[in-house]
Amino acid sequence: MAFCGWKWLLLLGRQNTLAKAWRSRRGGLSLCWKRCCHWRTGKSLDPEVRAFLEENTEVTNSGHLTPEIRLRLLTPRCRFWREKPDLWPYGDPFWAIYWPGGQALSRYILDNPCVVKGRSVLDLGSGCGATAIAAVMSGASQVLANDIDPIAGMAMILNCELNYLNPFPITIKNMINSEADNWDLIVLGDMFYDEQLADGLHHWLQKCIRIHQTEVLIGDPGRHQFLSHSIHSQLHKVIEYSLPEYTRQENHGLTSSIVWSYQPSNSLADS
Repeated sequence: MAFCGWKWLLLLGRQNTLAKAWRSRRGGLSLCWKRCCHWRTGKSLDPEVRAFLEENTEVTNSGHLTPEIRLRLLTPRCRFWREKPDLWPYGDPFWAIYWPGGQALSRYILDNPCVVKGRSVLDLGSGCGATAIAAVMSGASQVLANDIDPIAGMAMILNCELNYLNPFPITIKNMINSEADNWDLIVLGDMFYDEQLADGLHHWLQKCIRIHQTEVLIGDPGRHQFLSHSIHSQLHKVIEYSLPEYTRQENHGLTSSIVWSYQPSNSLADS
């Protein structure tokens, strides 16, 4: 099975596995800076995992909305583009795809650095880490990247190195339904692919806004699960980007991606 077929399975069905993982890893913890589980330097990377990721991904900055950011991704020139998915030893590599919602968020932050400059930013479901990298490049005072896949965390460190950045803190704990920490801005892309996960996100984001007046930006290319969810009525469209041809092909015809500002009504935010 070619990876392009594998990627289609990730997009349509196998994300259910990741959604279940997000739901099951509930935290009864305070995820402040000093207590989060994180990496800061490449020295903590397992040499064998580092070598595998470097051998089986391609460094690229083309075909996406952010040519300023170099990333290690799975491309048609990589071995696992056509290998059987079961031969990949570390679970489904969602992080190795630069999803269109994350691309839109990253592009918006790079074009509008005032959105993050001097502010604390949480990148939820960070994947390859591109949006967190964009936030650092644009002058955020603090950045925490969150993804429940530890391999994604390792890949983010490699991507920081590619962009000549010191690695930002990375937590692999599930922050959804945890205590709401005081972030100036939460960004999340391509996270609304499962109804139950979307419900949990909706409730948790409301809590963050109610308690800390956190600003929330969401990136999504218009997937059905996102457009049909009740959160959509509480969103304000910030900007829409036309996707490059390569990204369109990767995502089976999606042509654009939108950044949304989440602005729940007072009645919802106070619930």
